[in-house]
Amino acid sequence: MNNKEFIAELSRRAGYTQEQTQNYVRTLVEEMTNILGEGESIAIPSFGTFEVKKRMERILTNPSTGKKMLVPPKLVLSFRPMPSVKEQLKKGGDS
Repeated sequence: MNNKEFIAELSRRAGYTQEQTQNYVRTLVEEMTNILGEGESIAIPSFGTFEVKKRMERILTNPSTGKKMLVPPKLVLSFRPMPSVKEQLKKGGDS
């Protein structure tokens, strides 16, 4: 499902216009980005938790050359789904 299809379905279910729905989704994503950028996590009930984790620096070896490289530390986005969401996906997504 691409963005256009997602917005169309969401607007149909919510009863808003596609333009209103697009603005709501854009605002939601911007606010989530701001909160995650501050290092806080976001828990959405019945869905899961988004959080930023720090990946430590590590040494990797290039398999073709055998050369060792230092990978610097970085921040990565992590998502942990609720157990009910995991179970639903295991069953093929059917409710």
